[in-house]
Amino acid sequence: MAVTHSLGFPRIGARRELKQALEAYWTGKIGLSDLTEIGRQLRERHWTLQRRAGIDLVPVGDFAYYDQMLNMTVLLGAVPERFGIGHEPPGLDRYFELARGNQDQPAMEMTKWFDTNYHYIVPEFRRDTVFHLGAEWLFEEVGEAKALGLNVKPVLIGPLTYLFLGKAKDEGFDRLELLPRLLPVYAQILGRLEEQGVAWVQMDEPALVLDLPADWLAGYREAYRTLASGPKILLATYFESAADRAELMKTLPVSGLHIDAVAAPEQVSDFLDGYPSDKILSLGLIDGRNVWRTDLGRALALAETARAALGERLWIAPSCSLLHVPLDLEAESELDPEIKSWLAFAVQKLEELAILDKGLRLGVEAVRSELETQARALRERATSPKIHNPAVAARLEKLTEADFRRYSPFPERIPLQRERLRLPLFPTTTIGSFPQTPDIRKARADYRKGERSEAQYREIMRKAIREAVRKQEALGLDLLVHGEAERNDMVEYFAEQLEGFAVTRQGWVQSYGSRCVKPPIIVGDVSRPKPMTVEWIAYAQRQTRKPVKGMLTGPVTMLQWSFVRDDQPRAVTAFQIALAIRDEVGDLEQAGVAAIQIDEPAIREGLPLKRRDWDDYLDWAVKAFRLASSGVGDDTQIHTHMCYSEFGDILPAITDMDADVITIETSRSGMDLLAAFREFRYPNDIGPGVYDIHSPRVPNKEEMLRLLQKACEAISPERLWVNPDCGLKTRGWPEVEQALANMVEAAKMLRQRWVIEGRRRS
Repeated sequence: MAVTHSLGFPRIGARRELKQALEAYWTGKIGLSDLTEIGRQLRERHWTLQRRAGIDLVPVGDFAYYDQMLNMTVLLGAVPERFGIGHEPPGLDRYFELARGNQDQPAMEMTKWFDTNYHYIVPEFRRDTVFHLGAEWLFEEVGEAKALGLNVKPVLIGPLTYLFLGKAKDEGFDRLELLPRLLPVYAQILGRLEEQGVAWVQMDEPALVLDLPADWLAGYREAYRTLASGPKILLATYFESAADRAELMKTLPVSGLHIDAVAAPEQVSDFLDGYPSDKILSLGLIDGRNVWRTDLGRALALAETARAALGERLWIAPSCSLLHVPLDLEAESELDPEIKSWLAFAVQKLEELAILDKGLRLGVEAVRSELETQARALRERATSPKIHNPAVAARLEKLTEADFRRYSPFPERIPLQRERLRLPLFPTTTIGSFPQTPDIRKARADYRKGERSEAQYREIMRKAIREAVRKQEALGLDLLVHGEAERNDMVEYFAEQLEGFAVTRQGWVQSYGSRCVKPPIIVGDVSRPKPMTVEWIAYAQRQTRKPVKGMLTGPVTMLQWSFVRDDQPRAVTAFQIALAIRDEVGDLEQAGVAAIQIDEPAIREGLPLKRRDWDDYLDWAVKAFRLASSGVGDDTQIHTHMCYSEFGDILPAITDMDADVITIETSRSGMDLLAAFREFRYPNDIGPGVYDIHSPRVPNKEEMLRLLQKACEAISPERLWVNPDCGLKTRGWPEVEQALANMVEAAKMLRQRWVIEGRRRS
């Protein structure tokens, strides 16, 4: 009989209860006891749901009020000294300061969890970092779960993955040097869990699927020899094949391994070959990253093959934590029933797991009807007219090399753009969105429910645009935006208007902290029936003599931040989206828009985890952006924006994108990310973010000026733009206006200093 288990479960709640509670707490509307009670209720609800679904080992420790990686930092006593917390376990208020910053300290850095859209808080390490057992939260949650009669499996980020994903703050320092100091604290944690009666601990080591250096691989032997006593360890990998680590993993002194048999089903045979008789093997058979129904017949056949080799030592599970998918498909009452029949969210994925478990225990005949129902849904999806559009395929076939390049190179384009835009040195702009006020959100909700007419809704949006333009002019910004009042989300807004996408109403997924997104689902071939943004951008441009940027989301980000169809190559889907965006770019240019921003915050995130696959991905990803952006004249300026990323590895590809201006998030790193651009001699214009919009902290103008001066050491001043790190949708107007006023003043101060410096030199 196979053991069923879950690697993690969505924590935000079916109606985003955690998000609402967090934001209510941060604004003082509820107290700490209210927040922690809501957290306790959510944990109990989700544990109970999993147990009722037939999960034998329920995960504990996958819950976090902000981020699971930040939880590990607090548990390990690795809070950065700059926050002045010392060795005292931080309460939730101090915990939130680590993620959101305070008036004295910027927040810890944040970046993407492997190739997902989930953000984690990056650990900070120094040579003298000391680890010690921190907060008691994990042990308290284990106690909660055991009091409910649950068979629990605590979840920890493994020591090598924790160190590898952190950042060294001292030059010439290797994070791996900290491993001997770190392991005793892990051993202490495991000892405490054993005292609580825990039999199994899940140790997540997804770094094993990366191209790790040899000394890091050797570190796994040292680590797990040290941790061999205590509860049994299930070492978990996911998101990619770990086949090239199979021999190492099979020799580690752990009691079980988990591998992702969805992302890499071929690796199962590598692990079964000579698999140790003293270890269990867990197969991730249900996709924890996407929303399509599982081919249960194929999954059951793979599980049967493994059971023939392993017997009772086979466990089955989703491929990874279900954090990355929405909670329950049954909440989608408005979704097309045909499309709905093709999908499975977290709850339905547990149901699929239960079917596999039943089939393994009782034989295929016991689940024949479930297998046939699932197979029929898969066949109907493959032949549905909602999937294939011959006109889209024909257009792709007609593309030529000329469709993927601008008419002239950047050095010839940029003088024409500067002449047209007439912006000062160090031009100021924003990334696109402004605060989505309660009035804006209510107007959108009322319009959806039919409680406002279209004319009423449009006038409310126009009023918001007029107000955004007025505020930007008053602040003295140079290149304006319309504020995106009409947009619910930078991806969903376009998905609602493009053929080939389906959108949900309750399909929320956590991105970071209280930030949740509702990824659309790419169900078929993508095309644009009509213009999507031209009316709003043109209206904003009529309100001012200053130039207004058109704002679009790029094809790779549309792809990466959606649930992608799995029946054709991702490159084909990206090109389909690119053609739709290209049509919108052309219409914006025809409307007289001089600068058009095509955001690609996810392009680094989409980079495959194995370097062997990078060239192919970067080739089609860059081509997709160029296809979307290259149909304009030389005097139309193309901008793009990229989120938290380590850009050094892909700078040649970023250069090949050939955007006239790129804006990037750099403030949390103190402009350190610009070092790679300096060393590479990035040739086009660049706007490094001068303040962190993910934090409520408002930096003063002197702080921003220092960052800009540091940026001038890496980027030629004539190519340097001034902007925030990201869009301002989630912030409030008072802090936005203060921060932008400081930013504009910092840019003016820098212009004055540069003019004075220029006179001295002359």
